Amino acid sequence: MTHPDSWRSPLLDLPGAVSANGVDAGVAAHYGSFNTEQRTLEAHEGFVDLSHRDVLRIEGPDRLTWLHDLTTQDFTDLAPRTWTWALVLSPQGHVEHAFCGYDDGEAFVAHTEPGAGAPLVQFLERMKFMTRVEVTDVTAELAVCWRPTSTEGDRPAGSSYELVPRDRLTAYAEAAAPACGLWAFEALRIARGEPRLGVDTDHRTIPNEVGWIGSAVHLEKGCYRGQETVARVHTLGRPPRRLTMLHLDGSENRLPTAGAEVTHDGKAVGFVGSSARHHELGPIALALLKRNVPVDAQLEVDGLPATQEVVVDPEVGLHVRPRLS
Repeated sequence: MTHPDSWRSPLLDLPGAVSANGVDAGVAAHYGSFNTEQRTLEAHEGFVDLSHRDVLRIEGPDRLTWLHDLTTQDFTDLAPRTWTWALVLSPQGHVEHAFCGYDDGEAFVAHTEPGAGAPLVQFLERMKFMTRVEVTDVTAELAVCWRPTSTEGDRPAGSSYELVPRDRLTAYAEAAAPACGLWAFEALRIARGEPRLGVDTDHRTIPNEVGWIGSAVHLEKGCYRGQETVARVHTLGRPPRRLTMLHLDGSENRLPTAGAEVTHDGKAVGFVGSSARHHELGPIALALLKRNVPVDAQLEVDGLPATQEVVVDPEVGLHVRPRLS
């Protein structure tokens, strides 16, 4: 799903801008050199236009306790203007929604994947019951940007994301320049081993498989939908699959297709998600594999040889034991 033409970023009119494709259409893939742009971001300079992401606002006096009950995150002690990630799980513990946001004292404002905002709003509307909350899609009002460091004294703590009035995006770009494209942002994200919902995950993904325990899942909070699966895998077992970073053979000038099969000794063992060309590591990708695939196994994805760099330990969970009273 892509945004309407009216949501096309005005920053695509900057010199050298080349539009991204697919779900990321509407923002720039790069502005002439994604390698240079990666180095700019690693030098803690510049910004990335993520204005194609969906944004929602949750208002009302019950908003934080309501979000606490619905999601994997602890919202009861959330400090003002502190960014946090949260997930909505199915009863079986599969990840259905993921969003990142902060509370400004009047509302909790969050962003999610392009096209994922409307389904998330619909889910939250069904969960309101008698709760004093109001949920609104505000993508037409607010745009998401990302900066590697903060120079703003009033910027929400704990994240490099910023929410900018959409009609002020050009002025923001002038102040935060240079602009860096989505390809640079994605290459650095993949290198950090951070998955993207719907790209590096599928409908069966549980948080334990992709490293979301701790960052998006609070293990000490009360009950929420899907908690039993998360707790059981964390304390007693090992996740059925694990996220890994692939170092791809760079002899062919191409990247694997998202969703392509990953094989080991000719047998399917998982799928590849996002991929990019890193300015130091070369072609890299994230893949979700069966847990029992040896971490040193040579793999093949979309006809490309690949080696692994562990993101989620296949033994994760074994180090934790339940406390017996």
